Parts: sequence; structure tokens; C-alpha cells
Amino acid sequence: MGTRLLSRFIGPVLMNTRILPNLTHESKKIVYAGANCTTIRNYAKSKDRGKDRKDKGGKVEINPAMMSELVPVDKLKGRCQNAIEKMKDDFAKNLSLRSTTGAIDTLRIRYDGKDYELQELAQIVRKNPKTIVINFSSFPQVIPDVLKAIHSSGLNLNPQQDGTTLYVPVPKVTKEHREALAKSAKALYINCRDAIKDIQNDYIKKNKKQTSVSEDLVFTVNKQIIALCEEYLNEAKKIYETKHNELLNK
Repeated sequence: MGTRLLSRFIGPVLMNTRILPNLTHESKKIVYAGANCTTIRNYAKSKDRGKDRKDKGGKVEINPAMMSELVPVDKLKGRCQNAIEKMKDDFAKNLSLRSTTGAIDTLRIRYDGKDYELQELAQIVRKNPKTIVINFSSFPQVIPDVLKAIHSSGLNLNPQQDGTTLYVPVPKVTKEHREALAKSAKALYINCRDAIKDIQNDYIKKNKKQTSVSEDLVFTVNKQIIALCEEYLNEAKKIYETKHNELLNK
């Protein structure tokens, strides 16, 4: 008797059960029993919701045509590329494992408010494989500035002065020398990285001051500027890491 009554009650309920499709993060099971309606919600798991949010924040697509509405794209790229070329040039001049005459020749000297290459101020001769001789007989007043530049160059040189002549012993390639050069390489890389970030921030700040275009366009272009500069930052980092490993003989 009790079993028959229970089946009479449950049967109509099951026959009127409908499953609605999962349209968002939840599915709804609606159970109809006569005039009464019960909704059961099955929520998505938290990790699934996080996955959905992650999918929405994909890689920024760089659209030069759109960027050009607010930014001189070629100029932006040129400035970033120049920062990388300067770093590469500094690597070549200042981070030689063997301090060659060529590296000394092009050493930048700041004198009387102007920049000069050392070869413009003195006569440079490689006396033997272990010694470089720099003669300042025609311009002796620049010697203090040259000594300052040599000591801060990262070339690990210790010049000895005799009157108007500097004798520069060429150091052996020791572990300490390699580590000193690697440290200098990192400093030059950081200078390049900061220069690119300054370029990025310069254009972003200018865009934010725009009043004749929509905020959506400014927001989108600024995101693309960041993405574009990130490509140059990654390139600079790869060049630095290659040089760093070379200097440490990895």
C-alpha cells in the first residue's frame, strides 16, 4: 500500500523533469510537480571559471594601422631599435675578453662638456701583447678624464702614468675578470631595458592626454604599444643572456 502511494507521487514528478542547457557557468534543472516549480542550480567549479577568465586575456594583437592613428609607429620602432643597437655597440667596445687596442681606441672620453674617442686625443700603440702605450704629449690636460673613463669602462684595466704617457697592462682572462665583465654586461642591459621602457611610457602618457579620440581607442593603442615594446625588451634580454653566457664561458 505504502509503495503504491509513493510511486503515484514520484512518477508524475519524474515525468515532468526538464534539463535546460548549460548556457553560462551553471546548469539549471527545473522540476515541475503540478503547480509547484523547483530550480536546482549546478554551478561551475572555481577552476573552470578561472580558465574562462584566462582565455579572455590572450595575446595582444598589434595592429600598425590602428596604432598609427595616435602614434608614429616607425619612429617608435626606430627608437627602440636604436636602444638595442647602442647596447650591442657597448658590448662590442667594452666587454672584450681580451682588451684589444681597438676597444681602447673607441673608448668614449668626456672632456670640457664634449664627447671624444680616445684615439682623437692621444696616440695609441700596442707595444707588445701584454702592454698598450698611450701618448698624450700633444694633449696632456686630458689625462685625468681619460683615467676616469678607463677605470669606469668595465675593461678591467689598471693604467700606470709616467709623465704624459700611460702604460696599460693587458690583464689575463681570469675568473674574476670574466665576472667583472658579466657584471658590466648586466649594467649595460639594464640601461637598454630602461631606455625602452622610457620610450614606451613617453608614448603612453602622450596618448592619455588626447581629447579628440575615444577612450577605447587610447586604451587599445596603449596596450599595443606595451606589446610592441615587450618584443624589443625580449630581444634585448636574449642578446644580454647570450653575451653573459659567453663571458662566463657557459
